[in-house]
Amino acid sequence: MTSTDTSRPARSSRSGVQDLAYITVFAALLVVLAFVAIPVGTAGVPIVLQNAAVILAGLVLGGRRGFLAVALFLGLGLIGLPVLAGGRTTLAALAGPTVGYLVGYLISAAVAGWIAYRAPARKRGVQAVYFILAGVIGLFLQYFFGALGLVWRAGLSIGEAALAQVPFLVPDAGKMAVMVIIALGIHAAFPDLLSRKK
Repeated sequence: MTSTDTSRPARSSRSGVQDLAYITVFAALLVVLAFVAIPVGTAGVPIVLQNAAVILAGLVLGGRRGFLAVALFLGLGLIGLPVLAGGRTTLAALAGPTVGYLVGYLISAAVAGWIAYRAPARKRGVQAVYFILAGVIGLFLQYFFGALGLVWRAGLSIGEAALAQVPFLVPDAGKMAVMVIIALGIHAAFPDLLSRKK
């Protein structure tokens, strides 16, 4: 009885350190992807890999840890580090037309992760359905909040803001398919991630 009780804090401590490592690694990945951006459209919003990687964080880490990874990444930008596409800081983006996407990043990681972690561990077919659903809903949330930001900061109408998303649909669908495949591969290699239900 005593040995079981003393082992629980040790396991909890290891789990906390492991979670911190996961969160830090994904935040670092998001920062690295800031160097990949292709300007398109008329609203000043580039095609980036960060939006897909945000959802990947949720698919791999779950809602809570995925949210924290994105929060850490955006927090680094708040203290002046150029963490966003084009070398921008989070502070600079908050005053621009892409502010809504930053909100969407946080929410999409949390929601996509929550959905993905409802999938049963070690059942690849069912996991794929959950992960695809999580990716689609996560991407929709980014578009939704991104459009609201364009209405607020760029002075677009709702219709114009919705049309501004069109150039991103096909590239984002392709990126999302790749992220789902990567996430499924990671969970196949580390099935205990889903078992922990973070």
